[in-house]
Amino acid sequence: MRIAAEYYTSRIIKKMRILGLDVGERRIGIAISDPLNKIALPLSQIERTDKLEETLQKIEEFTLQYRVERIVVGLPRNMKGEEGWEVKKVRSFVSSLLSRINIPLFFIDERFSTVLVERVLKKGKVSFSKRRQVKDKLAAVIILQSYLDSQEFKNEL
Repeated sequence: MRIAAEYYTSRIIKKMRILGLDVGERRIGIAISDPLNKIALPLSQIERTDKLEETLQKIEEFTLQYRVERIVVGLPRNMKGEEGWEVKKVRSFVSSLLSRINIPLFFIDERFSTVLVERVLKKGKVSFSKRRQVKDKLAAVIILQSYLDSQEFKNEL
């Protein structure tokens, strides 16, 4: 039994972890995959400051702490699926992030992720202040879970 547990543990530890980001103007929601890349879990929510380097450093610390081998970032396309000014801001942020870390990064359409989270939290009668504390990291969970469930990701394995 002990040999099986050690084998199982060593197999899990070697699996890559994936970080999901919901990049907003005020906050960045962060989610992490479980070691088997089946479930996205809320990790953190970073308040953005005027100091971009501080924000980038926090994300870099998460990538090191969790041995992240891939990052998924939500792109807030408009209703027509086109890229507007918000997407340009996200791409600019990602460009700065990639100048610090050398990890493959993928984009995924994240229309409605924050709206969906907001709707669910309101239906659950979660207070405004509590919603504000969790909505961005939960949006990151939706972004990452969408990626984990996608056929594209499954074909890469």
